[in-house]
Amino acid sequence: MSRSAKNHASGRFRIIGGQWRSRRLAFPAAGGVRPTPDRVRETLFNWLGPGLHGGRGLDLFAGSGALGLEGLSRGLASVTFVEQDARLARGLRENLQLLGGTGQVVQADVRAFLAGRREGADQPPFDVVFLDPPYDADLHRPVLEALTAGQWLAPDARLYVEYRASGDAPELPEGWEWRRQSRAGDVGFGVSAEC
Repeated sequence: MSRSAKNHASGRFRIIGGQWRSRRLAFPAAGGVRPTPDRVRETLFNWLGPGLHGGRGLDLFAGSGALGLEGLSRGLASVTFVEQDARLARGLRENLQLLGGTGQVVQADVRAFLAGRREGADQPPFDVVFLDPPYDADLHRPVLEALTAGQWLAPDARLYVEYRASGDAPELPEGWEWRRQSRAGDVGFGVSAEC
């Protein structure tokens, strides 16, 4: 969810690669929504590479949906978007339908959504998770722990984590390590996987 001032004001972003490349999408104006910048998304999806193809994605704190929609454009089979704000969730549903993408939008608090996972749940685990909570909400650690404890992740799953560049990278759960990290402007970001 991070973004340039021009795009932030307009409530628009563009998909930068894949089948919907250069497609511009609108999202409802909502305080604090910051679609991940093009440069960061390009780096992220270069890191993830062709391993995305046919996988399942989970976009937590989805906001504009820029990360999950980019993932669908680049080969994810489906994405589940979790967004608490009703206007943003409605905008995500509209964009998903407009593009003909496969996935679902869940209007819920991320922590409540993750707490709802039951052992033996019939929903398959996710291959890639996009985690970009509000920077000042101190949610990285509890959400990462809930993901790893709740059987949300497929074997060899990868986690994309975005955070404020001026601070430290979030601490990962035991057994996980950073595979790649970088910074772009005020955005720190990285991809992690199990050791």
